[in-house]
Amino acid sequence: MAGPTSFFWSAKRASVVVMSGTQRQGPLSGLRVVEFAGIGPGPHAAMLLANLGAEVLRIERPGGNGYPNPIVDSGLSALTLDIRTAQGRDQCLALVPRVDVVIEGNRPGVMERLGLGPDVMLELNPRLIYGRMTGWGQTGPLAHSAGHDINYIALTGALAAIGRSGEPAQPPLNLVGDFGGGSMFLAFGIAAALWERERSGKGQVIDASIVDGAASLMTFFAGLAPSGAISLDRERNFLGGAAPYYRCYLCADGKEIAVGAIEPKFYAELLSRIGAADSCAGDQNDVSTWPERSARLAAIFAQKSRDEWCALLEGTDACFAPVLTLEESAAHPHVRARGVYVERNGLSHAAPAPRFSRTPGALLEAPAGETLVQHWKRTR
Repeated sequence: MAGPTSFFWSAKRASVVVMSGTQRQGPLSGLRVVEFAGIGPGPHAAMLLANLGAEVLRIERPGGNGYPNPIVDSGLSALTLDIRTAQGRDQCLALVPRVDVVIEGNRPGVMERLGLGPDVMLELNPRLIYGRMTGWGQTGPLAHSAGHDINYIALTGALAAIGRSGEPAQPPLNLVGDFGGGSMFLAFGIAAALWERERSGKGQVIDASIVDGAASLMTFFAGLAPSGAISLDRERNFLGGAAPYYRCYLCADGKEIAVGAIEPKFYAELLSRIGAADSCAGDQNDVSTWPERSARLAAIFAQKSRDEWCALLEGTDACFAPVLTLEESAAHPHVRARGVYVERNGLSHAAPAPRFSRTPGALLEAPAGETLVQHWKRTR
């Protein structure tokens, strides 16, 4: 194995930088993370940790992964290594004693074949948290199969519940699988493992599977469906767009609005404010009336522009919001007042979330300065 001296000598030539003279800000300040470059949930989880103060070093493959993302990658340092070579492997392993967390998103067995599996790394650093992000998980008949977000949520019952009756299921971007069931559960698992390490002094391996995470996201529905409190049948699912009081409508200008007046008092306020109290009166949960009521409300909302409906309904208890594009969202008064987005280099970055009273996170870039590996060598 290459010694620390040769590793840090070679790293000097890499574009790995850290905030010079600046302490990273947030509750994870001082946490050191190595992320083996991937796509989707792995990089997103690393971004979440970085926004809350962690120092993240990404190990890039030569030529990159083809998916550069100036927002997700902001604040992460990068080092290009060919981990298929002995030199690249040894340079990675030289980092292990100095880090707290490793994130990788390869198929099961790949890191082991490269000599970078959890057994090897935990022997070098018994306190290491080794996070593994996959779609199918480390075990099971499909573990070694290729797949994407749509496949994982299809297997968990989530996709079947999304869309209009009589039409194919509608993929909800990759929010439910990759990010909701993937990166968020990986980040949660890392936080839980770090907490446990405070008591045991030992690291461990996290098997973060999108299938597992998406199934967990479905527990609300799985718990209520047997009693009939909610239906996952698309024509009867009031949270899926079938109910007239919980769906989107087109306006006169072709733009959309969203109403979510589930509770009777909020539904009554919506009807009153738009002049539909008489035409849409009666039991709002009578499924047989939903198609007719939806048509009536669609006709009403088509009479005014989105901005006109905003002027009438926004800020009331009608449970209303305009359907905005990403660009429009950044300019919305509520979003601007909370600082939900931070403008940087012409791009809108989502501010660190959640928010902390004493140790707020911050968006940081990595300007020219000492390399991150040099910084780690000097400070640990």
